[in-house]
Amino acid sequence: MNGFSVPAISSTIVIMTPLLLAAIGGAFSAISGLLNIALEGLMLNAAFFAIVLTNLTGSLFLGIIGAIAATLLLTALFGAVSFKLKANIFICGLATNFLAIALSIVLAHTLYGRTGSVQFPGMPRLMPLEIPVLGDIPVLGDIFSGHNAIVYVSWLLLIVAGIVINRTPFGMRLRAVGIDEKAARAIGINTKRIQFTALLVSGFTCALGGAVLSLTLGAFVPNVTSGRGWIALVIVYLGRMKPLGILIGSVVFGFVDYMSNHLQTTSDIPSGLLLSLPFFATVVALVIYSIGAQAMSKKGILRSVKRVS
Repeated sequence: MNGFSVPAISSTIVIMTPLLLAAIGGAFSAISGLLNIALEGLMLNAAFFAIVLTNLTGSLFLGIIGAIAATLLLTALFGAVSFKLKANIFICGLATNFLAIALSIVLAHTLYGRTGSVQFPGMPRLMPLEIPVLGDIPVLGDIFSGHNAIVYVSWLLLIVAGIVINRTPFGMRLRAVGIDEKAARAIGINTKRIQFTALLVSGFTCALGGAVLSLTLGAFVPNVTSGRGWIALVIVYLGRMKPLGILIGSVVFGFVDYMSNHLQTTSDIPSGLLLSLPFFATVVALVIYSIGAQAMSKKGILRSVKRVS
């Protein structure tokens, strides 16, 4: 029962936020027909610049804006190499991930003479916000109040994403490009512009996801993303690129991550095994998804055969 306590649910909400943000952006790319495997690198890039620029300016807001700008620049470079130079988008995605890792190491050493964590005493951190009225409601107040601003922004962005994808002309074009790029181009849609915009959206949401990781911690730690970008990519497809599915997937993986941390202090299970729990859950989820997809495909074929006969 302790695993499902109010503090556990509240902690799950915090843990799932970077996953949710990255998955929202990943969904835009996936709907447009692109598999954006650079989510991990984009988050890591933002996590580094959020710390550096927050310390430099003394402002959380300017630090986050700077991290967004730096990550959008990296995303634009990724997109330009893919679309303008016709490079393979999967190779470009991997290169972006490696570039983000290398860039953080080189800049940390060049600017601060450090190859490990980057931390500044007295630097502003993201702090919990108490929501008036909501915080006074028993149980619900303990669960939904007392989180930092980016947590609440992630919920708003999920709603906005659902509206944009399903209720706007841009969303219609986005889906059309993903369904049949050639047909979309034939009716006058600038498919590359739509896909490039979708990449920029993923860069924006990943920037927020990376910023919340480092600014909550108050430091940049190498590999602070710990595979969250890859897990977010899995959430996109397990959630079928739909806002509700992405939310459910983020909650599930967020809870698995919480249990991994919780069990390290309350059980005798080796910590190395517990740290692999989120990735083990990812593999299991992918296997279940694959089996389910094959079953649905077989049912569809059988129905088609029955109709013909």
